[in-house]
Amino acid sequence: MIRHLVLYRPHSSQRWLTSSATLIRCNASNIAAHLNARDATNFHYPISTPRPFSASVDVDKGTITSTDDIPPPRKATSILESLPVTFADISRANVAIRNGVIRTPCKKSYFLSELLGANIFLKTEFQQFTGSFKERGARNAILQLLREQGDCVRNTGVIAASAGNHALALAYHGKDLGVPVTVVMPTVAPLAKVDKCKKFGARIIIEGAHIGESKEFAERLGATEGLSYVNGYDDPPIIAGAGTIGIEIIEDVPCVDAVVVPIGGAGLIAGISAAVKTLKPDVLVYGVEPEFAASYTSALQAGKPVPAIVTPTLADGLAVPVVGPHAFEVARHYVDECVLCTEKEVSLAILRLIENEKMVVEGWRSHRFGCVAARSKTR
Repeated sequence: MIRHLVLYRPHSSQRWLTSSATLIRCNASNIAAHLNARDATNFHYPISTPRPFSASVDVDKGTITSTDDIPPPRKATSILESLPVTFADISRANVAIRNGVIRTPCKKSYFLSELLGANIFLKTEFQQFTGSFKERGARNAILQLLREQGDCVRNTGVIAASAGNHALALAYHGKDLGVPVTVVMPTVAPLAKVDKCKKFGARIIIEGAHIGESKEFAERLGATEGLSYVNGYDDPPIIAGAGTIGIEIIEDVPCVDAVVVPIGGAGLIAGISAAVKTLKPDVLVYGVEPEFAASYTSALQAGKPVPAIVTPTLADGLAVPVVGPHAFEVARHYVDECVLCTEKEVSLAILRLIENEKMVVEGWRSHRFGCVAARSKTR
């Protein structure tokens, strides 16, 4: 069975979707059986043995008389290296941002482990200064712009569209790095987050009924004023910054069997899955998204990002109508499966985290736990 499970943020669902876009109806026992398929009772990491080399080699002269058995380069490697974000990008981001963000703990939860019958570790990114993982990508994006444009970006600034967390992260790190920040927020943006962005010195523009309209306005304004637009979930530096979480998970929980990550625009799971699968290919990476905003599921079915029907959900931070094309291209190569969660599972996950961990978190943070917990009940 799976013994070590890292929840980047809890989630839940009634259906599993493979990366080949095959829908499978599952109940709790099905998912438990799927997770337990990998028997970790005698857990060990396989150590690769050297490939025998059958060519005739003269060690003293350093010559090879036959190269027939030398394996050609694997195509898979070249495909992964051509993706919008690679592990090299994530490694560079890890070095670049380490002094500007908090290395959050990945702690084992005693109560949740007892509840689910596995070792559950929680990566508590809500402990970042502005309250979310978005800080990693925001800082990495600004640092990359500074390397590429120098003082020009300090004179002009950056712009983004966000309803909250990306806006906060960009405003905070923009102020820290001396880069002016403009944020376009929809009319439904929480007032508390709008006020905090103002305190960080960002220029706030309220425009658009939803994030899509805000994004269109921000892109037009950025082109007019010469501002660099920073997409909160699809820019490669944003994805690479999020991927640093995957490196920390592997370092802190080297015996991990599976990682569960929420999906909104898919930037987070793209970065984490790329890092985790590169460092430990056998680790399973599961994505979870609300059934009321199944943009990644829709993209898998269509083979490309397409607009999905989005209705109000408790996991409002994941309500992105279309996943990012860069993020989707990376995620589809690494993510093992995606799960859709119900509103009931999201609400129960919020309650369980309050009861067991004394953590008060938003619905989009807790829904991944709901997914795992709901299915463990029928094992």
